[in-house]
Amino acid sequence: MALTFDETITSRERLRELGGGEAFDLVINKSIDHIDDMCARFIAATPFVMVSTRGADGLLDMSPKGDPAGFVEVLDPKTLAIPDRLGNKRFDTFENLFENPEVGLFFMIPGNKDTLRVSGTGKLVRDSALQARMAVNGKEPNFVLIVTVQEAMMHCPKCMVRSHLWEPEKWPDLSQVPTLAEAMVVHAALSETTQDMQDLIDMDGEKRLY
Repeated sequence: MALTFDETITSRERLRELGGGEAFDLVINKSIDHIDDMCARFIAATPFVMVSTRGADGLLDMSPKGDPAGFVEVLDPKTLAIPDRLGNKRFDTFENLFENPEVGLFFMIPGNKDTLRVSGTGKLVRDSALQARMAVNGKEPNFVLIVTVQEAMMHCPKCMVRSHLWEPEKWPDLSQVPTLAEAMVVHAALSETTQDMQDLIDMDGEKRLY
């Protein structure tokens, strides 16, 4: 049976009515169309970024990327470079670019309550000099995601304050949270045990991190 709700909001006018009106100019005008010095300094300290793309089926994909801080390079004020690293070979994010080049990036710095959002278009490239520069532990990425920046904005810290994301004493209890190994066994209806899968995941992390 389909769920029903008291109201479905279907217009900008109703959204603004419930949300308290229009945004202040200082919030609207914080968006820029390039990576300036402040954005570049934020990116240089970032070890973690979420990459959003859209597939041919219309579904959105959000993929986390992490490396030592500063792994995302600012090539120029309109161009960012993100190295590929060994993963599960699904390549959802990268294959989506062949159909829809639009990309959204969300940068986070541990302990920092501000975030950075970037929107633009992406493409995959191979470049010997760039790949060599992005090597970690002597291992170069096979290719690099190049993002042409169309919009960049720093984001307010309210979500970090409300979630207590960087406050360990307020982190939730993890005892009932399923592991990746458990989820893989159940979702893929595998014959392997959870421990078998955990052993594979651990070995993959030890041998294929870079």
